Amino acid sequence: MGHVLIDGEHLTIMDVVNVARNGYLVDLSEEAIFKIKKSREYVDNLVEKEVVVYGITTGFGKFSDTYISKEDTKALQRNLIVSHACSMGNPLSEETVRGVMILRANALAKGNSGIRLETVNTLLEMLNKRVHPIIPEKGSLGASGDLAPLANMVLVMLGEGEAIYKGERMSGKEAMKKAGIDTVELTSKEGLALINGTPVMTAIGALAVYDSLNIIKTADIIASMTLEALKGITDAFDERVHKARGQIGQMMTARNVLRITKGSSLTSLQGELRVQDAYTLRCIPQIHGASRDAISYVRDIIAIELNAATDNPLIFSEDDKVISGGNFHGQPIALAMDFLGIAVSELANVSERRIERLVNPQLNDLPAFLTKKGGLNSGFMITQYAAASMVSENKILAHPASVDSIPSSANQEDHVSMGTTAAKKARLILDNVEKVLAIEAFAASQAISFREDAVLGKGTAKVYEEIRKNVPPVENDRIMYVDMDRLDAMVKAGAFVKAAEESVGELE
Repeated sequence: MGHVLIDGEHLTIMDVVNVARNGYLVDLSEEAIFKIKKSREYVDNLVEKEVVVYGITTGFGKFSDTYISKEDTKALQRNLIVSHACSMGNPLSEETVRGVMILRANALAKGNSGIRLETVNTLLEMLNKRVHPIIPEKGSLGASGDLAPLANMVLVMLGEGEAIYKGERMSGKEAMKKAGIDTVELTSKEGLALINGTPVMTAIGALAVYDSLNIIKTADIIASMTLEALKGITDAFDERVHKARGQIGQMMTARNVLRITKGSSLTSLQGELRVQDAYTLRCIPQIHGASRDAISYVRDIIAIELNAATDNPLIFSEDDKVISGGNFHGQPIALAMDFLGIAVSELANVSERRIERLVNPQLNDLPAFLTKKGGLNSGFMITQYAAASMVSENKILAHPASVDSIPSSANQEDHVSMGTTAAKKARLILDNVEKVLAIEAFAASQAISFREDAVLGKGTAKVYEEIRKNVPPVENDRIMYVDMDRLDAMVKAGAFVKAAEESVGELE
C-alpha cells in the first residue's frame, strides 16, 4: 500500500488521485505535527486569557459580535457542526469524499488553523481505515467555502451522521466503533477549522482535472482515427502552420496527431483527393489545443488550492496575530471549474460533428450509417443521436455557475462563489464528453473496418487492435449501447492513451 506524507505545502493532484482512488494511506510529516501543535498552543493561550477573537471566543457569521465564555466553548463547537450539517441529495462518491478528507487534513497541516493534533489524527484515521462519511452533494454556496457538506463530514467524527464502512451504510457512531476509532469532542476554533474552506469543490476539481488530462490525449487519438477513416489531409498539421500562430496547446495537438498517424496509408496530402478538409478535421489542433491550454490553466489553479489555508480566522502564532479574512471564498475554483466545463464540452462538440461526417454518406465515401445493408439495418444512425443529445445537454451545463451569487447569513455573506456547483457541473460535462468520444471511437473503428488492406498509423493501429479486443465490427444491427458502454469504460480507464503511448511514446 502506498503512502502520502502531508505537510500543507507539497500535496499534488496525483497524490489526491492515489488517496481517493488507489487507497493510499496518509500520514502527517514531523514538520506538520510541529506546526499544528504550535498553532494550538497559541489558541489555548487566547482562550485562557479570554481575548475576544472571531470564531474562537465569539459566535459565527452574523453572531460574530456575541462573546462565548470558556465554559460554553465545547457546546459552541458542537452546535456549529450540527446546525451547519444541512446538505441534501445523493451522497458524493466515495472517491470524492476521500479527496475531501485528505484536502482538509492537508490544509490543517499548514499550522494556520489552531486545531488539536488529536483531532487531525482522527480524520486521518478515518481516511486510512476507510470510514467514509455520507456527504450529500447539495448545499454549498462556495462561501464560506463548503460549510454544509463539510459539517456532514465532521458529524461522523463526533459519532453522529452516517458513513460507509466496508461497503455498508450505517450510523457514524457504529462505523467509528467498528473501525476502532475514538470519536472526538471539539473545542475552541476546531469546528471552523474543519468546515471553513474549499476542499469539496477542490477535491471534485482535482479529480476532474486529472481525468481531463486523460481526455485531451484521448480526444487527439480518437480524432486521429477519424482523420484516417475519412482519408484526411495531414498538411494541416504541419509544424510550420502552428508555429506561425504560436499557441502552445495547438502545437502540441498537431504534433500528437502526426505521431499517432505516422505511417498510415489512409491519410492524404493536399490536392491528392481534395484541396482541404472541413474544419472538424482541419482545425483539430486549433480546437483541441485551445481546450488543452484551458485544462492546463485549471490544473495550475487546482495545484495551488491543494496546499492552501482556506479556513477563517487564520492563526499566525509567530507574529502573535489572528486575522479574519476570506480565503474560504471559492471564486478562484469557481471560475476555473466553469472554464474546465466549457473547455471539455468543446471536445464533445467537435467530436459529435466528426461522428456526423463518419455516418453521413453525403460527407464521405463510406456506406451510409456505416452498414453494408442499409435499410434492413440502421447501423450507426442512432449513435449520432445519442452523441448529439449529450452535446446539447453540455450546452446547458456549461452555463457558468460563477456568474451567479445569492446573499446569505443576513447579508454578512453577501457574495458567494457557487464554486461547488461549478465543480459538480464540470464533472457531469466530463462524463458526457467521455461518452461522446467513446461513440466517435466506435464509429471511427467501424469506418476503418471498411478500408480493406489499409495500413493504419503507428498509434492508431495499436488503438484499433485494442478496440477490437472488446468490440467487434458491426455486421448486422445489434444492441449498440453494450458496445458504447464498453468503449466508455475504456476511455475512462485511459486504455486509448496507454495503447497509443506503447507505440509512439508519451503524448504531449
